Amino acid sequence: VQLQASGGGLVQAGGSLRLSCVASGANLDYRAIGWFRQAPQKEREGVSCISSGGSITEYADSVKGRFTISRDFAANTVYLQMNRLKPEDTAVYYCASTPFGVQPSVSAIDEYDCWGQGTLVTVSS
Repeated sequence: VQLQASGGGLVQAGGSLRLSCVASGANLDYRAIGWFRQAPQKEREGVSCISSGGSITEYADSVKGRFTISRDFAANTVYLQMNRLKPEDTAVYYCASTPFGVQPSVSAIDEYDCWGQGTLVTVSS
């Protein structure tokens, strides 16, 4: 399976962006999907994840109430809606999948075995 992340860009603080993660080569129905980000000179961190069935989601404390993850099974796509963006949200965002589909964890980064290329999100103040 290959993952393709897109939707990044430059936005002012308070604005919104929607990231997309499209899978090709295989069906993602049995895999959980996570979004991660890496800011310059910082470690990669988990942002959000969604279970294989779509009913369980998890968010990092820093984005709770502002970001929403969802998945479209027909389109084999997972979205990350990002609202009320802050300059500290600036980073390269990656999507990844894990076979631990039922109860994924946004902090268990080592469990994600398939990664897409990143998409850059820049939030200006």
